[in-house]
Amino acid sequence: MFQRWHEISFVHWSCDPALLQRRLPRGLQVDDFDGKAWIGLTPFLLVGLRPVLVPRALGMSFPETNLRTYVRGPNGPGIWFFSLDAARLTAVVGARAAYGLPYYWSDMEVRITGGEVHYFSNRGGRAKVRIRIAKENPIRQRSALETFLTERYRLYSMLRSRLVSAEVRHPPWELNQARALDFEETLRRAAGLEFPGSDFLVHHSAGVDAKIGLPRWV
Repeated sequence: MFQRWHEISFVHWSCDPALLQRRLPRGLQVDDFDGKAWIGLTPFLLVGLRPVLVPRALGMSFPETNLRTYVRGPNGPGIWFFSLDAARLTAVVGARAAYGLPYYWSDMEVRITGGEVHYFSNRGGRAKVRIRIAKENPIRQRSALETFLTERYRLYSMLRSRLVSAEVRHPPWELNQARALDFEETLRRAAGLEFPGSDFLVHHSAGVDAKIGLPRWV
C-alpha cells in the first residue's frame, strides 16, 4: 500500500519498560533508550491510501491517530500499536483483516491553520483526542533520542493468533520543534496505559510518502 502521512505530530511519554512488556506478545521485547520505554501518540492526515498501480488521485484520505511503542523483534526493531483510530470505516475493516492491526472507527478532524495544526478524535466517547500544536523551527541535527523515536521501518502485529511483521519504507523524517498549545487525550486510559506524570515531548513534520509492505509470518 502507498500512502502519505501528512502534517503529523509526535507526542511521547517515557515510562517503566515493565509497564509495556506485559502487554506485548511472545517474541517481542520493549526497545528502551537509556533504560526508559516510550509511548507515542501520532495524529496526522493520511493522504492517498491506495494499492500499488492505483493512481494517487484515486486513493482514500482521512485523519488517523496511533498509540504505539517501540519494540525489538525477530526481524529487527519496529513499532507495536496499542490502537489506531481512523475516520474511514473501510480502511478500519481492511487493515484489521489484512494486518491484524487494532484499528477503530472514530469521528476525527485535522485542521491546518498557518503555523498550527488542530487534531480532534472521538471514539464513541471512550477515547478522545483534542490537541493543538504550534509548529516551530526545523531541527537541523536530530538527537539520538529523536532518531530512536521516529525512524522506525517495520511494524509488528498479531494476525490470526500469530506474530507478523511488515516493512515500512519512507524517506527520513524532516522534524520541526513544536509546542502543545492545547492538549487533551484519553487514548492511554482507554488502552489501560495511563500512568502518573504530565511531561511529554512534542515534534512535528510536514510528512513523508510511505510504502507499507505485505504482512509476513515471523
